[in-house]
Amino acid sequence: MTREIAYALAACVISISLLSGCATARRSEPLAGPLRLTNAQQQHGQLVFTENCNKCHPGGEAGLAPAINDKPFPDFLKKFQVRHGLGAMPHFDKQKISDADLQDLMTYIAAIHRQKPSREQTRAVEAADRP
Repeated sequence: MTREIAYALAACVISISLLSGCATARRSEPLAGPLRLTNAQQQHGQLVFTENCNKCHPGGEAGLAPAINDKPFPDFLKKFQVRHGLGAMPHFDKQKISDADLQDLMTYIAAIHRQKPSREQTRAVEAADRP
């Protein structure tokens, strides 16, 4: 029974990862002001992100790896990918990122995801994209 669940989860993660390649990365235009980290979990999550994730996902955007700030996946799938890796992404076991650190990381990624460019920034980008 648990083997079947593991296979089902792996199939979901693989499917979602393949589909996520169709999403676009957030452009490098500035966010709407500085990212406001309102609690200790977000601040600690930022440290975990900087130490482990920022090399490949700079600021949550695409770099060596795809962007993660525009993916609406539930936390359990993100945690599964962090723990098990996929493709070129390494896995991070509990010795590298503890369960508490992983939860703080998810809180920080949610804060990045919620941060939106201002209306003026969006209009400027749209205008710059027009031929």
